[in-house]
Amino acid sequence: MPGRAEGGEVPHQRFYLKLQVQPMNSAAQPPLQERAHPAPLLEMRGISKSFPGVRALDNVDIALYPGTVTALIGENGAGKSTLVKILTGIYQPDEGEILVDGKPVTFGTAQAATNHGVTAIHQETVLFDELSVAENIYLGHAPKTRLGLVDWKALNARSLALLHSLETTVDVRAKLKELSIAQRHLVAIARALSVDSNIVIMDEPTAALSRKEVDDLFKIIERLKSQGKAILFISHKFDEVYEIAENYAVFRDGRAVGHGSLKDASQNEIVRLMVGRSVDQAFPKVDVKLGETVLDVANYSHPTEFRDISFELRRGEILGIYGLVGAGRSEFCQSLFGVTRPSGGSLTLEGREITIRSPRDAIAHGIVYVPEERGRHGTVAQMPIFQNISLPSLARTSRAGFLRSAEEFALARRYAERFDLRAAALSVPVGTLSGGNQQKVVIGKWLATRPKVIILDEPTKGIDIGSKAAVHAFISELAAEGLSIIMVSSELPEILGMSDRVLVMREGLSAGLFDRQSLDAETLVRAATGNA
Repeated sequence: MPGRAEGGEVPHQRFYLKLQVQPMNSAAQPPLQERAHPAPLLEMRGISKSFPGVRALDNVDIALYPGTVTALIGENGAGKSTLVKILTGIYQPDEGEILVDGKPVTFGTAQAATNHGVTAIHQETVLFDELSVAENIYLGHAPKTRLGLVDWKALNARSLALLHSLETTVDVRAKLKELSIAQRHLVAIARALSVDSNIVIMDEPTAALSRKEVDDLFKIIERLKSQGKAILFISHKFDEVYEIAENYAVFRDGRAVGHGSLKDASQNEIVRLMVGRSVDQAFPKVDVKLGETVLDVANYSHPTEFRDISFELRRGEILGIYGLVGAGRSEFCQSLFGVTRPSGGSLTLEGREITIRSPRDAIAHGIVYVPEERGRHGTVAQMPIFQNISLPSLARTSRAGFLRSAEEFALARRYAERFDLRAAALSVPVGTLSGGNQQKVVIGKWLATRPKVIILDEPTKGIDIGSKAAVHAFISELAAEGLSIIMVSSELPEILGMSDRVLVMREGLSAGLFDRQSLDAETLVRAATGNA
């Protein structure tokens, strides 16, 4: 931590301070949200934001009121994260204006947003394990002495006062790595509240909390409301939304499609606003006569991420896996591929029980995985296309330990032609390709290993509409050729349009397995949110 005097030590004894926090007399005046038409603390008017090939936000409006929790609701990809990044100065809008206390403002940087009283508590706030609790809370704005050094006494006292206001007794001198997940979350909340803020954004704040810890967080939110703060609460959990929020705003495909008072809106109405569309019939799903069972997953479990997942996957079948943020979908698929080891359950491939301890084992058994983050985990961006495609198949393209470039090129050319890969040459780096063409390289790479089961984790994430259609087309072709496919997707149209069956996961558990004949958007959203 900067400012520690050279040679000076911070004493190691535990630092506690007794404080008496007097409850507010709420009988003196009605809660702020019940007063007649209070002016909003923050407004966003006509906000639009585009990225290459994607319009993330399209002319959206939202208002946050003092002493009021507004729930922002929408599917994954609806534009919620983009809105939060604009509010916190990470992104700047292409169009529209932001008003704080009725005055137009510009959040050109994260610091500018903070200076205007906006703070955010993210699902995955960046904290530092080797720093103390107090250092994490005041990192970047620690109190200073007259000499410009960190005022450790004030730092610890202020941190303790903040944590006391959150009704927790965490030792402010303890290193963060000594804390539980719930305690870390409280430190993140204290960090957000350590700046003078009137607008508090909570992005999936309960994802890692137990029910008791959620109850404690809601008490904190009630105190923030009593202080007149405006709160934007983002959650996929309807029970929590209806318990803590007064107002709602629903986003769908980057647009604000509904807002109002939650007391006037049923859960059914909110679900319909979230879904609000029919499946695009352009999905090139080909009806395939399904064959015998290829993969039998029984009670597959992980110590912390998922438990008792079971299903059978047949030859030529596309099994969709749907769920909301934190449902454990990717973690489950990564375990099938050997990235992590299960704590229980069994896998049977073509009638023979198998054990997968590593990706090498999975590949040897014919199970491959196309990751969600293709740029980080699916390709080597600096390497040429042909080497990326041949990478898992080097035994087939080498002789006596020496690679044969001609065979690598031949293998790569076969899949480049099959998927209509758009590239100047197979020797160009993969990192120079569009997102859709990179995805074709990743899928081609794994198909070159001649798998029996391919797991596609968000196969069309971040690619344009035209490339999505191409990816959907060859997924359908692969199924028609007899390949068994597990497809994870957060996009309901994709799940509904491409799947023979859908496994819905919620909080690491199976929330239902649905046949194609009984598939509809509302059923899946209800299962994923626990409102079935």
